[in-house]
Amino acid sequence: MSAERIESRFAALREAKRTALVAYLTVGDPSVEQSLACARAALDAGADLLELGVPFSDPTADGPVIAAASYRAIQRGGSLRAALRVAEELRRTSEAPLVLFSYYNPILAWGERRVAEEAARIGVDGLLIVDLPPEEGAELRAAARGSGLAVIPLVAPTTDRAREPRVVAGARGFVYYVSLTGVTGAGSAPLEQAGRAGRELRERCGLPVVVGFGIDSPEKAQLVAAQGVDGVVIGTAIVKAIAAASDEADRVKAVRALVGALRAGVDTLAQVSNQDVMRRGQ
Repeated sequence: MSAERIESRFAALREAKRTALVAYLTVGDPSVEQSLACARAALDAGADLLELGVPFSDPTADGPVIAAASYRAIQRGGSLRAALRVAEELRRTSEAPLVLFSYYNPILAWGERRVAEEAARIGVDGLLIVDLPPEEGAELRAAARGSGLAVIPLVAPTTDRAREPRVVAGARGFVYYVSLTGVTGAGSAPLEQAGRAGRELRERCGLPVVVGFGIDSPEKAQLVAAQGVDGVVIGTAIVKAIAAASDEADRVKAVRALVGALRAGVDTLAQVSNQDVMRRGQ
């Protein structure tokens, strides 16, 4: 299904008036096998979509938590190949949308067409390349289209309105709105403003919009979701919870608890909204 799987999931969530919960983890931290276990825990706890992070030695868009996780992951077998292997294992038992979250260098080194074809073969649905501007990667974008993969663009507060159509041109699945000018894990992101900006972006581009960077609690997830965006992304908090746990059982438990709390938080908001609609209809 590839990109269609993402589109179907967002359509179903929109019909149910629910906000998508997108979970990110760095594949290979603390091991590839435990990343798979934690990914399954996130899905079991209510994540609607998974971003499988490919560790990279120079993760310029990431804050210290994910940068450290990338370093550890590389030492412990994390790689593009490992992320694809985790995706393949997840697809055996789950129909949740899977997005490969990477920097461009690992993909370029592996071969752009090869990555797109292999990702589609094993059941990955989209590619999110953090450092790939719209003017670059023509071969990768063509290969992704040919394989039915979504290429997820990132839009930031600094993205010029005149440039925005070029950034989202040809996109499928959803658009990732970065809540601030900075790196992942920032605790001071202007989330309410970001949520509004994300909603307005959806109105302009016609695709679902999720907001990421700086969301690390149910309260913050609710605040963003309340502005009318299609989804919220939780990343650094998951990576931090995994790093803080002492063994695999504790890591799986921590991921399940965190994602479950976030799921409950955004669903509570949806329930309140649906009740308001029912009361107005009476």
